[in-house]
Amino acid sequence: MSLIHKTAAELGALIAGGEVTAVEVAEAHLDRMAEVEPKINAFLHIDRETTVEQARAVDARLGAGERLGPLAGVPIAHKDIFATADMPTTAASKILEGWRPPYDATVTSRLRAAGLVILGKTNLDEFAMGSSTENSAYGTTHNPWDLTRIPGGSSGGSSAAVASYEAPLSTGTDTGGSIRQPAAVTGIVGMKPTYGGSSRYGLIAFASSLDTPGPFARNVLDAALLHEVFSGHDPMDSTSIDAPVPSVVEAARNADISGLRVGVVKEFGGEGYQAGVLARFHEAVELLESLGAKVVEVSCPSFSTALPAYYLIAPSECSSNLARFDAMRYGLRVGDDGTRSAEEVMALTRAAGFGPEVKRRIMLGTYALSSGYYDAYYGQAQKVRTVISREFEAAFHQVDVLVSPTTPTTAFPIGERADDPIAMYLADLCTIPSNLSGNAAISVPCGLADEDGLPVGLQIMAPVLGDDRCYRVGAAVERALESRWGGSLLSKAPAL
Repeated sequence: MSLIHKTAAELGALIAGGEVTAVEVAEAHLDRMAEVEPKINAFLHIDRETTVEQARAVDARLGAGERLGPLAGVPIAHKDIFATADMPTTAASKILEGWRPPYDATVTSRLRAAGLVILGKTNLDEFAMGSSTENSAYGTTHNPWDLTRIPGGSSGGSSAAVASYEAPLSTGTDTGGSIRQPAAVTGIVGMKPTYGGSSRYGLIAFASSLDTPGPFARNVLDAALLHEVFSGHDPMDSTSIDAPVPSVVEAARNADISGLRVGVVKEFGGEGYQAGVLARFHEAVELLESLGAKVVEVSCPSFSTALPAYYLIAPSECSSNLARFDAMRYGLRVGDDGTRSAEEVMALTRAAGFGPEVKRRIMLGTYALSSGYYDAYYGQAQKVRTVISREFEAAFHQVDVLVSPTTPTTAFPIGERADDPIAMYLADLCTIPSNLSGNAAISVPCGLADEDGLPVGLQIMAPVLGDDRCYRVGAAVERALESRWGGSLLSKAPAL
């Protein structure tokens, strides 16, 4: 088996044992990137020389006897929304083209401290606003399973990089499903930790009460190992939880779910759901039962109102957060010829720098927060958010985890929903409730849809700080299905 096909855990063990160097592993992945990037467009920034220097430094640290973690020397793709002092950070927007932050995000610094080697910065929907990675100012990313399909969004570059074997691991952010939905449609694992469990410091903000950094991987254990690296309290983030990181790696290795109570969310199914998605989901539920779980149906009526509530809360927060891009302090500046006022320069810069979806959400949010409409829209949406959180609490008194399809459909064709924002937003129908309540949720592959042969994801939701439950159930499903399939789901993907 070539180096690019090994798991992150296997690569870490090989490097630690001296059987291969971090430089050799990095170069193998850089070669793969050179081969497939023209088809995928998963990366916005690649610097081979810098990557090899990072790997060489890790080899030197290990050679000097420094004790690093189990992922030391393992390459990782990094979503281009995390600040990186040695690489551009653009959030896939023209307004930040070429910008180099003066500091690293906490997630970035923790990756470096653990010895991971950053391969480059990955593509995304501009400012993480989208479900398809078609909103990037630097071109669409393509799904490795079918290059005519979307890889999900907003973290589509990160999911495509892992699914196409360009990287064994990647980082993402999940504001309304932007890790779980891309993971589902590319056949990999994606985890949204408990809100506050991973630091937002140095993350370019979209919606501050929702944004959550999390891992992508090709298997549950690798995701847990990465989760453990960058999670934990950060005094630089006022919303960071000062509590121990749940034992996610131990849970992924244990995977015993006998006696576990699993709730099937009644509201996630029926009209609008692809038949093949529902078929694989029901098979996954039967599998959980066969593994010793106790399955019951759970009703959460307010989940059906999560989508409209989210599309008032998230745009409202984004309209505030994006006010900082004013052409005065950093980033793009248009029309500053000495004849225009600051307000004119600001207006010209934003018109040129922000894409259509970002402008749409800024206007929605500004309207929802405006005088006379605040209580009717934003205030009501926050009340719905509270009801959803209470329904989660009530559900978790009955069961240990909740399950649903991750997305209503498989990956849709590029361009199919570009002119229909409502249809695009529906891709996040099942994922948004967990963002509004802040609880943990993971997507793991559960098969291929009959209609198109594309991946389907199973979503597992757990209470706040119950992240280990997600990994425990996800690992159990993964082991059982891989035994049935004779390998991982990605082994069934067409060769690039």
